[in-house]
Amino acid sequence: MANRIDGRRLRSQQTRRRMLDAAMKLFVQHGYGLTTIDSIAQEAGVAVQTIYFSFGNKEQILKELIDLHVAGDDDPVPTLERPQVVEALAIDDPREQLRALAAMTRVINERVAPLLEVLRNAVICSGDGADLWSTNKEQRRLVQRRFVEVLAAKGALAEDLGTEHAVDVCYTVLGPEVYQLFVAERGWSPEAWESWAHQGLCSHLLADH
Repeated sequence: MANRIDGRRLRSQQTRRRMLDAAMKLFVQHGYGLTTIDSIAQEAGVAVQTIYFSFGNKEQILKELIDLHVAGDDDPVPTLERPQVVEALAIDDPREQLRALAAMTRVINERVAPLLEVLRNAVICSGDGADLWSTNKEQRRLVQRRFVEVLAAKGALAEDLGTEHAVDVCYTVLGPEVYQLFVAERGWSPEAWESWAHQGLCSHLLADH
């Protein structure tokens, strides 16, 4: 009995991932507005009702995709509690700490920046996903603020640079919009963007840069 239950659970997980992968492909290729539940179902090889039963609506599919690609897995662990973030926050050298932040952000942007562009355009064009976009921005600033606070506690921030100003610098330099501009539009490699972002963060944030 247990084997049959495990088998059903595995098949269900595989089907759910297939639907998410199909939605990812269509969102990035065609945008939010032109991607329909019907087209996702057809791409995934499932019934339309399976999509509705599994996710409820198109916005929820996009939310789950973004959550999955930001984290890189489906473990319900907050970003600030993930081992790589905890380790980065514990680095003593401010420049190396910012290097770790740029590196982590590059990995996340590689996975999720195209989806965030889909979301941003959906908000601009139709207002769909506005709450989801706002939440994503707040989550990014929350993580960046923690790094700024750690730098400030070390006395590493440039003189007269307030916390909000420093967070604004991180938010802009590390933003998926800027990443997409450099990598998707101008053809930079993700590694080249990472190097530029690290240099920019050090130049604008650190007292001794």
